[in-house]
Amino acid sequence: MNKLRPHPVIKKLMRQHPTLTAKGKVLSDYITGNTRKAVFMTAKELSEACSVSEATVVRFVVRLGYKGYGDFLQALRDVVNTELTLLDRADLSDLKGKGANRLRRVISEEIDNLKQFYKTADIDKINAMVDHLAKESPIYVIGSRLSYTFAYYLGWSLTKVRGDVHILKGSDDTCVDWLTIAHPQSIAIIIATSRYPNELIRLGKLVRRLGHTLIVIADSQLCPLNQFAHLALTAPSKHIPFIGSPTTISCIITHLVIELASRYGKQIQKHQQKLEKSYRESDILFNLDDDLAEYKSKSPYDSERIGKKHSGTKGVCEPLIGE
Repeated sequence: MNKLRPHPVIKKLMRQHPTLTAKGKVLSDYITGNTRKAVFMTAKELSEACSVSEATVVRFVVRLGYKGYGDFLQALRDVVNTELTLLDRADLSDLKGKGANRLRRVISEEIDNLKQFYKTADIDKINAMVDHLAKESPIYVIGSRLSYTFAYYLGWSLTKVRGDVHILKGSDDTCVDWLTIAHPQSIAIIIATSRYPNELIRLGKLVRRLGHTLIVIADSQLCPLNQFAHLALTAPSKHIPFIGSPTTISCIITHLVIELASRYGKQIQKHQQKLEKSYRESDILFNLDDDLAEYKSKSPYDSERIGKKHSGTKGVCEPLIGE
């Protein structure tokens, strides 16, 4: 595997190395030299690998500026997750194990991610995001590669609550056109997941140059788009995913839309009634009532015909009722 390029955690270790104690230097050297191994270690395992006490490990990460070993491990995990290639992820994902075990592992990891976000969610920041969504400004939701899935989900959901919502694919160069001719007070929401496509970074810079409001939803504090954002919300993963970890970001999107709808109250009824009318007139969605009515009109077994045909006799349908 290739060596990691210096990231904030690694840079911090290198910068503080001269001032560390002898045991602190041992820990620092081990982590910088074995980052992809250390990220999976508990405090006890790291202490044993470096022949120091567990208390020394805890003091070490606190001295680096972290609240505890869990926070330090999350920062280290973000570094590794940003750098891992597809081949590296395959090595970490136990692809040769039993399918049932992998299923339980995937579910368990997503539950861990949700629990972590539940405990650490910045409610004020989330409410501020909803405040922006509630404005009358046009909204452009942008994603690329994996994150386009989330962008489409957010954009599509927002259209059910408010108007003037546009979904853009970051890999499409026409994004530049749409953002350039957008209303001066537009809001751009960029959703980014590691390994952070360069086209999204370029679009983030463009949004700021054009004077639009930039909101970023990312899976790590190391996301390079965060530095450009007026408002950035992070949904970190406690585990390093094979391809991506969709659960937490999906929950954030669901909450944003529901919260926005609750603020509009009865005002959204007119908007939704207009949509429903269009759906029905254009025959967009399956309608159970219409299909049942059509089925009954064509079926030889509708109630009226069955009544006439089998009146006073033991009909073939009787066992369904009496027996």
